[in-house]
Amino acid sequence: MAFQSYLVLGLLVLLGLLTNVIAVRYPASLNRTSFPEGFIFGTAAAAYQYEGAAKEDGKGPSIWDTYTHEHPDWIKDGNNADVAVDQYHLYKKDIQIMNKMNLDAYRFSISWSRVLPKGKLSGGVNRKGIEYYNKLINRLLSRGIKPFVTIYHWDLPQALDDEYGGFLSPKIVDDFRDYAELLFNEFGDRVKHWITLNEPWSFSSGGYAEKSLAPGRCSTWQNLNCTGGDSGTEPYLVTHHELLSHAAAVEVYKKKYQATQKGVIGVTLISHWFVPFSNAERDQRAAQRGLDFMLGWFMDPLTNGDYPHSMRSLVKDRLPKFTKKQSKQLNGSFDFIGLNYYTAKYVAYAPQPNGDRASYLSDASANLTTSRNGILIGPPDMMSSIMPPYRSRKPLLIPYELTITINILCIFIGLSRKALMLRDTLHGHCWTTLSGPQVSVFDLDSTL
Repeated sequence: MAFQSYLVLGLLVLLGLLTNVIAVRYPASLNRTSFPEGFIFGTAAAAYQYEGAAKEDGKGPSIWDTYTHEHPDWIKDGNNADVAVDQYHLYKKDIQIMNKMNLDAYRFSISWSRVLPKGKLSGGVNRKGIEYYNKLINRLLSRGIKPFVTIYHWDLPQALDDEYGGFLSPKIVDDFRDYAELLFNEFGDRVKHWITLNEPWSFSSGGYAEKSLAPGRCSTWQNLNCTGGDSGTEPYLVTHHELLSHAAAVEVYKKKYQATQKGVIGVTLISHWFVPFSNAERDQRAAQRGLDFMLGWFMDPLTNGDYPHSMRSLVKDRLPKFTKKQSKQLNGSFDFIGLNYYTAKYVAYAPQPNGDRASYLSDASANLTTSRNGILIGPPDMMSSIMPPYRSRKPLLIPYELTITINILCIFIGLSRKALMLRDTLHGHCWTTLSGPQVSVFDLDSTL
């Protein structure tokens, strides 16, 4: 990544609060006392995955409603989330479960089309949707549970996709800012932690290069029966407009609301850990490019106002450019960076394809795999994703300018049998402040 100075951010399965450079190995027996004072334990959900009530009380359709209803064959069991776990009606019971689990926080997302059925203020505000989130927030606070609110978790109002292509268009920036400001106005007196976007990389890549997420777009030559698209340009446009939307929302919050509401605002990113497939220099470089094209794609604009040099060099004119004003607006547009870390990949050099079949998926000249010489990088977990084994867990190295102090909101994904029984997935949250070249790492035993 194109940074002038560097910090080492150790990211294993848990990340410690800033102290000295001392690695702490916890015993096999793990409980709350094993964690630093102030560590926040919480659970998390996405509106489309949890709420249900897809057509109730004035809610408009989202691109996920369209994706699941028009293409049930793209869903593993052909299902949809019209009902899901019905949190819209069962939120009181859900909060009771959280209370019994002794949770400190609940990270949930707002359904954009539930509060703005047409996606924009001119289409009218759905007061029933506002009422639901008020009840949810008030109930959480009454039980001592802090709300962490995600403004956008991939469920774009279908109306905006129909009107101008959603995040493919720069028009989304104004509508996103207006939507975010509506939430600040309605809930900001009680919500003190705002996340503009959840895993924008997943939305860009999965929705516009792989077809694995709504709206299911990709290049026709991939023969995936996509809804249309261009995997060589659209992921980059979408990310560009996601970043500008994020910056616009942060700007309005900081200028108009933060001083009185006294909250914080940031964005949640995602990254794999990239392990070179071999000691060959080209594999080493490929692993660095893998990190650039996943994490750096977002971190570099947020911390220096532009995309990584490797992306500029390889993607060339297909990578959008920021104006000076946009670059300045983006640079430092956060109080914290959220980081979701699930798994690791082996990375080997791969030549770019010849001809006109450009794609984000191959632009990094990096081939990602989960095994080497027939051996998996780690044991599959209960979600069938691959986790790195203890002996090869290495700190995630995030180059970062020393001139900025950054808070890291670590959102670690882990499964608990108890949580699964309660139809939920636990997420641990922690705050880490990086203000110098030393950080601590919490090193968990392989028994976890």
